[in-house]
Amino acid sequence: MGLRIFPVQTMSAKPELTDRARHFLKVLIERYIRDGQPVGSRTLAKDADLDLSPATIRNVMADLEEMGLVTSPHTSAGRVPTVLGYRFFVDSLISIRPLDEEYIHRLRDQLGGDEAPQHLVESASRLLAGITHMAGVVMVPRQERVLIRELQFIHLSNTRVLAILVTSQGEVLNRIVETSRVFSRAELEQASRFINEHYAGHDLETIKQRIVQEMTQHRRDMDRLMEEALTIADRALQVEPGEDDFVVTGQTNLMDFDELAQLDRIKELFEAFSEKQEILHLLERCSQAQGVQLFIGEESGYGPLEKCSVVTSPYTVDDQVVGVLGVIGPTRMAYDRVIPLVDVTARLLGAALKSG
Repeated sequence: MGLRIFPVQTMSAKPELTDRARHFLKVLIERYIRDGQPVGSRTLAKDADLDLSPATIRNVMADLEEMGLVTSPHTSAGRVPTVLGYRFFVDSLISIRPLDEEYIHRLRDQLGGDEAPQHLVESASRLLAGITHMAGVVMVPRQERVLIRELQFIHLSNTRVLAILVTSQGEVLNRIVETSRVFSRAELEQASRFINEHYAGHDLETIKQRIVQEMTQHRRDMDRLMEEALTIADRALQVEPGEDDFVVTGQTNLMDFDELAQLDRIKELFEAFSEKQEILHLLERCSQAQGVQLFIGEESGYGPLEKCSVVTSPYTVDDQVVGVLGVIGPTRMAYDRVIPLVDVTARLLGAALKSG
């Protein structure tokens, strides 16, 4: 399926493992992901289907532990993967399974139709959360890439003007602009006509660039009202800090995982989802990747997510990245299932936004 995984952190010196050690590490991680319990030598021997003595298995486990790939919890003689172990597993051992056709049809049905972008984003978030039983996160498409069909100015009071932006997909965006003087209704109507005649049908970023260019190059030849119309439009089209947002669904699913269910940890996670800024910053970092990107534990650099993994993929419209979607869950997640799900959902969301 042409799936590429872009690691956010590569090992400075990837451990050199024997085939036997690689096999045991893969079996141990798969078992721990499935059951969530430390894996002992006896269980490992049975799952690995190798006729080896317990002493041999213990020696291999000791080597893996010395390399920092597994560790022994204080309460158990069994081993669990470390972040380094998961990273080695994902980069070198995992076998990505193609997504079941059932899921692809379900995703395509839910993300089809002539829906507004906000509805498509919410649907994608719900689908990711529902299928994975974790948290689904989807950035709202960047407004810079939204085509503006119409822009209207309406006088509110004194120097305050309401700018109403209608997108090509029927969404209405409202901005309040402070102007340099009081404009009459007739002046604002004339300004609206001027903007729509010259700039309608372009995306927000293109309009902003053209306005700046026009104001710089043709200011001398421009009617004062038209110059002021461009100034108002330029202010109206500015995306305010923090205005880009994301939709998160399924936060309560994380309470079902023992490693995340402690009161302090789940409270910290929920506060992170509520405050949004750090997670939004993390998603912005992911928008630079060209495919699926994976943060494991502390790789995210964000404290509340140090026991979580984040699997993301950018979604595109006309080959331009307009947002990022992903799944947040425990490090003990089924990566072979989550990675293709995130990849396919990103492709289908981009296609739905383009056809909307």
